[in-house]
Amino acid sequence: MLITGLFLTVSGHLNAAEPLPDLSVYTKGFQQQEGLLDVYYDVESGSVYLAIARQSPQYLFQSSLPHGVGSNDIGLDRGQLGETRLVQFEQFGKKLLLKQINTQFRASAANPAERASVEEAFASAVIAGLPIVAANDKQWLVDYTEFLLSDIHGVGKRLRDKKQGSFSLDRQRSGVYLSRTKAFEQNTELEALVTFGGEGTGEYLKQVSPTSDSLSVHLHHSFIQLPDDDYKPRVFHPYSGFWSIDYEDYSQPIYAEKTQRLIPRHRLIKKDPSAAMSEPIEPIIYYLDPGIPEPIKSALKEGALWWNDGFERLGFENAFQVQELPLGADPMDVRYNVIQWVHRATRGWSYGSSVIDPRTGEIIKGHVTLGSLRVRQDFLIALGLTSPFTENQSDNRLGELTQSQQAMALSRIKQLAAHEVGHTLGIAHNFAASENGRASVMDYPHPMLSVKKGRVDLSEAYATGLGEWDFHVIEYGYRHFASLEQEKNELQSIIDRTKSAGLRYLSDPDARPSHAVSVQGHLWDNGDDTIEELKNLSEVRALALAQFGKSSLPYGLPFSELEERLAPIYLLHRYQVEAVAKLIGGYEYSYEINKPEEAPVGLSPVSMQMQLKALDILLQTVSVNYLSLPEALITLIPPKSYGYRRNRESFQGRNGLLFDPISAAESAAAHTLRFILQPERLNRLHQISHQQQWKAFSLKGVVQSVINRVVNNDVTKTQKGTFAELLNNRLKFVALFSLINVADSSVLAPEARAEIHQELRVLRKALYRDKNSAVSQEMAFSLQKYLEEGSRKEYFLPKTLPPGSPI
Repeated sequence: MLITGLFLTVSGHLNAAEPLPDLSVYTKGFQQQEGLLDVYYDVESGSVYLAIARQSPQYLFQSSLPHGVGSNDIGLDRGQLGETRLVQFEQFGKKLLLKQINTQFRASAANPAERASVEEAFASAVIAGLPIVAANDKQWLVDYTEFLLSDIHGVGKRLRDKKQGSFSLDRQRSGVYLSRTKAFEQNTELEALVTFGGEGTGEYLKQVSPTSDSLSVHLHHSFIQLPDDDYKPRVFHPYSGFWSIDYEDYSQPIYAEKTQRLIPRHRLIKKDPSAAMSEPIEPIIYYLDPGIPEPIKSALKEGALWWNDGFERLGFENAFQVQELPLGADPMDVRYNVIQWVHRATRGWSYGSSVIDPRTGEIIKGHVTLGSLRVRQDFLIALGLTSPFTENQSDNRLGELTQSQQAMALSRIKQLAAHEVGHTLGIAHNFAASENGRASVMDYPHPMLSVKKGRVDLSEAYATGLGEWDFHVIEYGYRHFASLEQEKNELQSIIDRTKSAGLRYLSDPDARPSHAVSVQGHLWDNGDDTIEELKNLSEVRALALAQFGKSSLPYGLPFSELEERLAPIYLLHRYQVEAVAKLIGGYEYSYEINKPEEAPVGLSPVSMQMQLKALDILLQTVSVNYLSLPEALITLIPPKSYGYRRNRESFQGRNGLLFDPISAAESAAAHTLRFILQPERLNRLHQISHQQQWKAFSLKGVVQSVINRVVNNDVTKTQKGTFAELLNNRLKFVALFSLINVADSSVLAPEARAEIHQELRVLRKALYRDKNSAVSQEMAFSLQKYLEEGSRKEYFLPKTLPPGSPI
């Protein structure tokens, strides 16, 4: 009876509740926009409302950041896309819950109970609770204001994670941004200015914000009508060159794979599928940010349009277009694919993101973010390589004197536009493309340089147009097929033809990590022979450094600015060093699948002879001759002139305000030795050296080579008491630190550590015997302390390099 009475009391309370106001009456006097979700705005209260169908369909919901923070280090950029969610409104009493549906776990079966069993097994996520304030027989009216002014983008968390301070959202200093709050037939867009108050303690935030206790950005919400069912998903293949959209399908038979993988791509259909050449029903149009200056805007358009060549090969006419964003259009509006020009306080990454239907992989919107300072950095590198300021530099001649350098920078920005647009077409990186003669814009290209007639030649720095790999990828993703059976067979034929043509493919997991196994996937490298390219770059570097000086700086700048222009030239070899180091303990392999007619290629270790050559040339870059700078140049760089300051592009040194060439060499040497002595690499080398045919090359041999070539190296008699001797001694300390550092690594295998420790004990005895050398005695003392205490103590920590990526 008690239970029944309680039920009656609650029911009576609910039935006695006041009825909701009529929607039309409640919104009288509000500003109204009709669209996918009708929007109402109350000027008096500053509140925004949405009209939601009582039988709500599912929508795509996209959050984004239209106005950013302007710091590459913080990573909150203008135009940044947040997560794409599949959502649905559900009524619970006098509120609608906005529920994010879990798309990772599904059942494709027709049986509703089977689908429900999966839905009920995994959690969904309610991202908002919206109070219902009015209704009619078809719609609920909800107050959307609080959710629109919330931190759905995670701005506060990002600031905390980046150690920039503690901030919380301040509703009183936030409001609906009406000019970007609009309703259209297939999408509704809402935007707010949101202010975070707190205490900013980080330097990155102080660099970009007018005050450290307040930060205001814009946050944007998009509700998108679900695409129709005419889109046909396409299966992922490891060699397709596309990203993978995967999910778990619990309806698959037990003999089939539960994980299903699709590629992301735009919908592209010919008007006349039977025609060899046909316009598409709806072309893919990308819109350029009107704030991009010339001649950069034209260069970006040209580079982005390279993709049209790929679609033309498939029989599409004008399928890919680039236009300027219409006046007044919102870059965050999901109806526009956008190439956006984004400013930051420092140079930083560019990237391509997409709004993707998580159910099918269909790309709804592509959004390219291009960092505006990249082109300036490329121009500075070109100037440092060529030192062109040898003639009269009147203002009207600076452009003429730097034509080839400007051309190089614009060539790079064309390639960058194509690269980032490629990502928004669904395409992944190919870091092995440089081994096929620059076969893809989806690689990270280092400028291809050479020495011609005593000058550094920039004419072939960057390639023009798509590469053969890019044509392969576009064909896999966008070619039209008459049937699913034809599609299955032809897609495999595309893969087979590409492999037969020798086109190589390795993406991020096989190239980015410093412990990467592959010897083919590299960032910022050139050529199919990494050792020969390091030799070439070293020749270019030597010439550029020999010419570097007064002619590297235009009139009107203080000589103290030479240091930042010197850094990328002095470190020109840094990325090719990484590529060569991967030969040590490296393997060749590809993305293979099991096929009945083919025997697997499998893993193939780099030959012993090649690894020995790699080690030899790498140790050449850790030498006095390689790392010395001309004395005339050193004396040309004074401390910073008043009004100028050191920055992240400057070398780190030990001389206070004075440029420190010894520490510059120290950082470069530490970079090379870190890659030679990378712990996972040494573990692999130690294992393979125990095979009979590999006895001549081993972990022990690498360690001994570092000791003999660097620690035990002595200068010539004529170099005694000179700058060269000082540099040579510093390199000894760098090498000792590098050996102790890897020996102390928790990643190093115990048997590999034992072998390194054995070599260090031998080295300690040899150093102690050199009684007349203060350097040897100091190193012996440091080594003794390490071996006794069992862990590294920072008696000496090499200076780090100025940033290199992105170049």
